[in-house]
Amino acid sequence: MSRSIVHMDLDTFFVSCERLNNPKLNGIPLIIGGSSDRGVVSSCSYEARKFGVRSAMPMKFALRLCPQAKVIKGDMELYSNKSHEVTAIIQEQAPVVEKASIDEFYLDISGMDKFFGCYKWTSELTAKIMKESGLPISFALSVNKTVSKIGTGEAKPVGKLEIKEDRVKSFLNPLSIQKIPMLGDVTFQLLSRIGIRTIQTLAEMPAEVLQQLIGKNGIDLWKKANGIDHNPIEPYSERKSISTEHTFEKDTIDIPKLKALIIVMVEKLAFQLRSEQWLTSTVVVKIRYNNFDTETKQCRVAYTSCDHVLIEKVNDLFDKVYNRRMRLRLIGIRFTNLVRGTYQIDLFDDTNKMVALYQAIDTMKKRFGYDAISRCGGTFIKNKRA
Repeated sequence: MSRSIVHMDLDTFFVSCERLNNPKLNGIPLIIGGSSDRGVVSSCSYEARKFGVRSAMPMKFALRLCPQAKVIKGDMELYSNKSHEVTAIIQEQAPVVEKASIDEFYLDISGMDKFFGCYKWTSELTAKIMKESGLPISFALSVNKTVSKIGTGEAKPVGKLEIKEDRVKSFLNPLSIQKIPMLGDVTFQLLSRIGIRTIQTLAEMPAEVLQQLIGKNGIDLWKKANGIDHNPIEPYSERKSISTEHTFEKDTIDIPKLKALIIVMVEKLAFQLRSEQWLTSTVVVKIRYNNFDTETKQCRVAYTSCDHVLIEKVNDLFDKVYNRRMRLRLIGIRFTNLVRGTYQIDLFDDTNKMVALYQAIDTMKKRFGYDAISRCGGTFIKNKRA
């Protein structure tokens, strides 16, 4: 049986949420991101895109391209609430749902064409989403996740597209290789230099040659170019929190050691947040004294997954909760109230250099292991463990 996979994407999600709250923003160039010229563009309206503005662009450069644009810092709590609202509508109707990000969904509706007609059913669902949430949404229906996601990009804005199995190759072939999900700029530049610019050219290239050229991801890229993707839809379940605890072999009152350990623990959790595409809005610190008294303290933060923000908050909470001159036997850190998103979303007031720094750090950790790079304050702890 042929698979029927739907990819849904809420169009310019942050912009649409802001316009839903304030209709006066309709029709004008709108940029969501840092309020200063040091900030980074997180999202922008189609009116701003006509001037060349793109996400992850330095705000200073974006305003040069479109000086008349209105800049809004953004409200992650609003976006999270609207995302939950749409998620609930989809989960109520669809048999299998994967929430890929705060504004993207995959649905496996294989076999439903016998009863409803998959395209008609999906069209009715998107109409229901737009009516009940007030947000625009696009979708594509095809045989796998890769083709459906590319199709949604071609269908936008507020579009719908069906790519049947016998049309997959003819649909993909003329498109730029930049349309392939997870194909980064470095790989694009490399392939472009040797004349590979369309998906058809990439698909006709021997898979072994492509693997020699760009490494182990070459085979996956070749498969995507040929419309091959057997990845399943992973049912969505909302994660509530992530946490870590450390119990000392000997109770301690060594503050420098405790502060260094905090850096290591926060780095680990923040990297996990970014790897799984979560943002947190609540930080909790727990300590246990050597007499087994346990105390906790928590605070709200702007949605984030960045080490430098979370380390500062955790240190502040630790200073407040550790108020007795007694030895500690345990320290714990927990991040709760999670929403889907990436570190590019929450770096509204940081430079594009900071975004690039986190991308580089995470790339190194994924390639060479978590301990490949760390902040100097936490290196002491890691060396002691070694």
